[in-house]
Amino acid sequence: MRDAFISKLAELAESDSRIFLITGDLGFGVLDDFAKRFPKQFLNAGVAEQNMTMLATGLAMEGRIVYTYSIGNFPTLRPLEFIRNDACYHKANVKVVCIGGGFSYGALGISHHATEDLSILRALPDITVLSPGDDHEAQECTVAAAETPGTVYLRLDRASMTIDEPTAEPFQRAKARKIREGRDVTLVSTGGMLGETLKAADSLATRGIQARVLSLHTIKPIDRAALIAAASETGGLVTIEEHTVDGGLGGAVAEVLLESGVVPARFKRIGLQSKFSSVVGSQEYLRTRYGLDAPAITEVTSAMLRGPAIRLGNQEGVLTP
Repeated sequence: MRDAFISKLAELAESDSRIFLITGDLGFGVLDDFAKRFPKQFLNAGVAEQNMTMLATGLAMEGRIVYTYSIGNFPTLRPLEFIRNDACYHKANVKVVCIGGGFSYGALGISHHATEDLSILRALPDITVLSPGDDHEAQECTVAAAETPGTVYLRLDRASMTIDEPTAEPFQRAKARKIREGRDVTLVSTGGMLGETLKAADSLATRGIQARVLSLHTIKPIDRAALIAAASETGGLVTIEEHTVDGGLGGAVAEVLLESGVVPARFKRIGLQSKFSSVVGSQEYLRTRYGLDAPAITEVTSAMLRGPAIRLGNQEGVLTP
């Protein structure tokens, strides 16, 4: 997704001199061409992510549309206070770009595992949170970030992925993208987990289970209508994220449904279960280790559908299995 993002950003910079890119002293192999073509729209802030964010806010308040760029947690958790107090509070056109969400940099250990960012960033006021599922969505989200007033968080997987789904709906910001139709269950995916989700949908189909697949590329604002429809029209919802289950995609979906008075027949969150990853390895290895790969998604979904449906337990509306 990194190359998809840079190529689309270069297109934007060519037609709009307000586009500005700041890097935290990395990505030179990828950014060299951009820096040469647009020297007045590029800056290396050095290993100083807090300064990078303050610089971005200042430039944005002078009329620029500024993208800050770094890997894993570096552009988010390190300068979190500056994103909150400077960018969000002033509704500045700062677009925070993380290359390497989830376990993208799994071999580098916990410091590079971006597995809490969605829950933390979506809690901030006046921010839009984008988490594309493939290269196409990454490019569309790059454009959407530029067109969206105020602060935006753009979370990208390190790996490149292109899905071939002729029936997939076109991209719209803040609208879940229906990739496949199905009535038995809905698989709600965000970010780089879309590929594993589609593989799981294929496996479920061999068992006679037709899964609706939604790519929730916009976490905030969230598409309430698509989620309510999925809960009402299918036999259950499974949320899938390369992120902690605490406050991430699954939490956001549950909030929408319960606040809307819609109870899905069944509900399950698949993600990192409230722990740090204590091991290192490739992204593929860590997904398998923590039950985030297609076989695990298939088994969890199948078991959920075999289990009892959710019912209202009493007049107060307490949910009981």
